[in-house]
Amino acid sequence: MLKMAGNKSYTIVEYFGGDSGYRCGYCKNDEGNFSHGMWSHTMTVQDYQDLIDRGWRRSGKYVYKPKLNKTCCPQYTIRCHALKFQPSKSHKKVLKKISKFISNGELPKEQDDGEPMDSVCDEAGPREPSSVCPSEVKRAAITDIQKELPECPAITEVQKEEADAAPADSETSRKDPESVADERTTAAAPKPGMGADPGRPPCRKARDLRKERRLQKEQIRQHAGGDSSIVSPTPPTPAQTKQPKPLEDFISESLPDNSSHCLEVRLVPVNFEDPQFTASYQQSVALYARYQMAIHGDDPSDCSESEFRRFLCDSPLEAEHSPDGPEVGYGSFHQQYLLDGRIVAVGVIDILPTCVSSVYLYYHPDFASLSLGSYSALREIAFTRQLQTQSPKLSYYYLGFYIHSCPKMRYKGQYRPSDLLCPETFAWVPIEQCVPQLENTRYARFNQDPDAGDARVLKDVGRALVLYRRAVMPYAAYSRKRKGSSDETEVQQYADLVGQDCAEKILLYRA
Repeated sequence: MLKMAGNKSYTIVEYFGGDSGYRCGYCKNDEGNFSHGMWSHTMTVQDYQDLIDRGWRRSGKYVYKPKLNKTCCPQYTIRCHALKFQPSKSHKKVLKKISKFISNGELPKEQDDGEPMDSVCDEAGPREPSSVCPSEVKRAAITDIQKELPECPAITEVQKEEADAAPADSETSRKDPESVADERTTAAAPKPGMGADPGRPPCRKARDLRKERRLQKEQIRQHAGGDSSIVSPTPPTPAQTKQPKPLEDFISESLPDNSSHCLEVRLVPVNFEDPQFTASYQQSVALYARYQMAIHGDDPSDCSESEFRRFLCDSPLEAEHSPDGPEVGYGSFHQQYLLDGRIVAVGVIDILPTCVSSVYLYYHPDFASLSLGSYSALREIAFTRQLQTQSPKLSYYYLGFYIHSCPKMRYKGQYRPSDLLCPETFAWVPIEQCVPQLENTRYARFNQDPDAGDARVLKDVGRALVLYRRAVMPYAAYSRKRKGSSDETEVQQYADLVGQDCAEKILLYRA
């Protein structure tokens, strides 16, 4: 991590642009997926929080932002309000399935047809352009920058304080509510010569009929001069209203005592100096390779130890601790699921100032029928709620990208209440308001205010920070040093994409 005057940390990135298309892992279009990309040598958790709130996402150290108005399968950032989340019937079914397995040790016979909870899908999300080799920012150079910074007065003029960030496994569960309702209506329609007599009224529940008859009797008695003391039933007070059972209760019920198996969830920082991480590293590598070959059909050479390390261990995020942050701190973590002491699944997550961000999930193929993708998402939502008790502003669970044009990826919309990020104004909009628009068009502006725009656009590109020849300076100073430089258009595009907050904090590396 690059430390500046006043012990301030900085992010260092190299912007690559995003002109050429690459293969889409969702619709299999060979050149239909377009995104902007940059390589992050190091990054603060606040900068990454700001970036994902503008539609960026990391895959290893590569950070990318899909071109939603151009790419074949637009990917919209989605977040769930963890504190308000209530499990659906399909979520409860997953927890009951886990409970039954832990209790008696029997795996479900049916295979899970749900999608794994991998925000950065191995096929769909780019790791980094194969044609680009990131420049090496030497540690010695970073040390020199730290020494030279006090001699660079221009920095103090453009520094800003970090702004506070603004605040399902069946086919049916992966579809939007409207399409599910249509399917149910179609399935319920009687065929000619079969089913209920269309000339008779529809069936009603006996409970409703009894209630109606009771009310009719009371009305008759009152009109007939009966007992005037009879009054309508008093509606229940809020205290009498039954409160829904919280997610944590359902999870604890899925882990019964005195069972055939024992399931433990362990949080491990992604740090090769951490003894728990290093002790479980080889087991994690073997599990990842087995998962990729069995579930994604990867060749063994595509899921080697080096690939695992680059994809799921190399993170630009540096571990940070804050007085008002969670006890475990911020950064990248592996949430390991141990069955009788053996790792059977690993959820890769980032803990950021206002959210827990899901990165990837891999699990043992033998346990695919347990719906571990949905189960891990529920556990991560519960974990977010736990962290919120320690850090009040950490209250969201980011599920990566929601892709409405790909039916198999709609399952993320079932974790509600949730919002999608407007690609033009970067405002959060409830998903219920977004789905009707996405039914009509793949790309949509969710913010309905026609006058709203990007409130955090950088109006003066000269204020963007640049790292040049081991010195940090505003782009205005850099352009004077590099007379005749023709990269202003590229830098302006980069600044527009990352926004004012990041452009004035992140160091854009220029060779």
